[in-house]
Amino acid sequence: MKLQKLYSKVRQALDDYNMITENDKIAIGVSGGKDSLTLLYALSGIRSFYPVPFELVAIAVDLGYEDFDLSPVKALCDELSVEFYVVKTDIGRISLEKSKNQASPCSWCAKLRKGALNDFALSVGCNKIAYAHHMDDIIETMFLSLLYEGQFYSFAPVTQLDGSGLAIIRPLMYVGESDVKGFKNKYNLPVCKNPCPYDGHTRREYVKQLVRQLNLEIPGVKKRLFSAIQNGNIDDWVKCTKPSDAS
Repeated sequence: MKLQKLYSKVRQALDDYNMITENDKIAIGVSGGKDSLTLLYALSGIRSFYPVPFELVAIAVDLGYEDFDLSPVKALCDELSVEFYVVKTDIGRISLEKSKNQASPCSWCAKLRKGALNDFALSVGCNKIAYAHHMDDIIETMFLSLLYEGQFYSFAPVTQLDGSGLAIIRPLMYVGESDVKGFKNKYNLPVCKNPCPYDGHTRREYVKQLVRQLNLEIPGVKKRLFSAIQNGNIDDWVKCTKPSDAS
């Protein structure tokens, strides 16, 4: 995927769901993975021509695993003129200890990681956090909700966090994972390997393979699934839809 196509898809999401307003200070949660680096590239470029001014910072939460080198990410942030912060934590160790009686510590880790990101974002004056969830993530979350909770649900384009003053935005929502992979390869993004021992061994990975197989057997099914989510009257989606789009 070329840069202009990425800009176009991200700009459409920003406009459709009014994700950015004047003088927002937005933190990108940067993990070192292809998704967050693609989002970093997109928003840093869009700053120069978006109709309202906004600030951008990148924040990485270091979970405390050994040999996790984020220096290539810092170099990219310097190249893109984005301020970069690393939040040092012991979340990896804490999650493993807290979840000794569970199949995996992923839920604990995610909760603690988000808390650390939110707290630091607030401390540097941010009012929004951009997550790098793409179209496939949204579809997979819907399947996880259906299969394991019995509900038709997926996270929304914009989510207000109660009591904190922060909002979560998801500017990659119209970008497919295959496009992200193509962009990473074309622009040689400095992806850092995830040091987590549970990476790739989760329910989400199972659902990812399920959706991939469905799309092979029923070409175009992913786009139809995404459309079903958009038009499914999920409360959180309805709340962030502009009135002119609600009809």
